[in-house]
Amino acid sequence: MKKTTKTAMLLAATMATVLLSGCGAKKEEAAPASTEETPYAVITVKNYGTIKVKLDPSEAPLTVQNFIKLAESGFYDGLTFHRIMDGFMIQGGDPDGNGTGGADTNIKGEFASNGVDNHISHKRGVISMARSQFPDSASSQFFIVQSDSTFLDGEYAGFGYVTEGIEVVDQICADAQPVDDNGTIPADAQPVMESIKITYE
Repeated sequence: MKKTTKTAMLLAATMATVLLSGCGAKKEEAAPASTEETPYAVITVKNYGTIKVKLDPSEAPLTVQNFIKLAESGFYDGLTFHRIMDGFMIQGGDPDGNGTGGADTNIKGEFASNGVDNHISHKRGVISMARSQFPDSASSQFFIVQSDSTFLDGEYAGFGYVTEGIEVVDQICADAQPVDDNGTIPADAQPVMESIKITYE
């Protein structure tokens, strides 16, 4: 596929459906996360290895606190990456495994177009929250950027970046066989997150 065609396809797919997540859940205004220690998320993906992510509560405190709360409760354990687009990103964290589910609560979207000063740019390795067209619809779904996607800046809440294991993201993308231009992965082929553990350094 020509690069320009692929880029156009990614942009169209992203703007049309980027990253659905639990729109019907109630909105939660979480308290800012502590910044005394730096939180990390260690995502263990079955048959692939681990992705270590440095979380950034200074830029997205509500998002980081929500993610930590879900991870520490075991919410993510056994969930999958259901949407994978090589050259763009991998998306997971949906209990329904199809892009429409989420946790019980929604959080405020911490990005510029929603009135929040977030300086995290969607470059390779950034982790960000998925959402529907509604700014405050983020819940549990997240995505990890494989290739620079700065067109998402100001519209999605980046909240950290990969410090180890970006090659795991690359391999997941390389192996993926989506069934449509939106990166949909059949349920029986979705990479499984065995766990997400939170550590502090």
